[in-house]
Amino acid sequence: MKTKYKEYSYADSFERIDDILDESDKSFEELNEIPSRDRLTYKNGFYINCSALFVDIRDSSSLPKEHKRPTLAKIYRSYISEIVAIMNGNVNCSEVRIEGDCVSGIYNTTQKFHIDSVFSDAAQINSLIKVLNYKFEKRNITTIRVGIGIDYGRALMIKSGYKGSGLNEVVWMGDVVNSASNLCGNANKGWDNDVIFASDVIYSNLNENNKSLLRYNSRHNCYHGDVRNSLMQQWYKENCDINKPNSGVIF
Repeated sequence: MKTKYKEYSYADSFERIDDILDESDKSFEELNEIPSRDRLTYKNGFYINCSALFVDIRDSSSLPKEHKRPTLAKIYRSYISEIVAIMNGNVNCSEVRIEGDCVSGIYNTTQKFHIDSVFSDAAQINSLIKVLNYKFEKRNITTIRVGIGIDYGRALMIKSGYKGSGLNEVVWMGDVVNSASNLCGNANKGWDNDVIFASDVIYSNLNENNKSLLRYNSRHNCYHGDVRNSLMQQWYKENCDINKPNSGVIF
C-alpha cells in the first residue's frame, strides 16, 4: 500500500506512544467469533478463540542457489497463489497472511466440525504441493518441501500501524499463533518427515476418521501425518506421471 506522506515529528511521536501505552485494558473485548475488520480501531482489540494454519517452505534459502530470479518469482508466485486460493475457499477462513514464503490463515472455528474443515485445507495443500512439484519437474525447476502446522486457542486481534498514513494491518497475537508457527517449523524436517503437524487440541476435536489419519509424535508432543485430498490425488494419478510413488494417507 502506498504511504501518505506526513513529515515526522518526534514530539508528536512521543505523545502517540503515551496515548497507546495509557489505553484502558477494558478496550480489549472478549468475543465468541472473529469480528469484521471494520470494528477495529487504533484503540481497541478483540480476544477470540480461533484456529491457525501455517505453511512454510523447507530450506527455502537454498532456492536462490539453484535458480535465477525470474524462475524464483515463478516458484513463489505459483506456490503462494494456490495456497491462498485454498484458504480463501474456506468460508471459515477470516484472515490470510503472507510473510516471505510462509502463508498463514486464521479460521473462525466456533463449531467442532469447523476444525475438520481446517484439517481438510491442510490435506489439500499437501496434495497441491505434490502436483506443483510435478509441474516444476517438467520445467526443470527444483521441487519444494513444506511443513504445515495447525492449532486452536485464544488470540488477540488488533489494528496496528500509523494513523493517517494509510499504513495499517490486522495483527494476530497469542499462543495459538506461536504454536501453529512452531508446529509448521518442525514439520517435515529431519526425522519428522510427515508434512502435517497438529496440536493435541486440534486432534481431540477432529472426527474419528480424521483422527485415524494421524499418529502421536512424542518428540514434539503433537500429532502428525502425510495426509492428502482424495480428489486431488485422483487428478494426479490420471494426469501426472503414474510411475511416481503415491505415498501418504488419502483424506
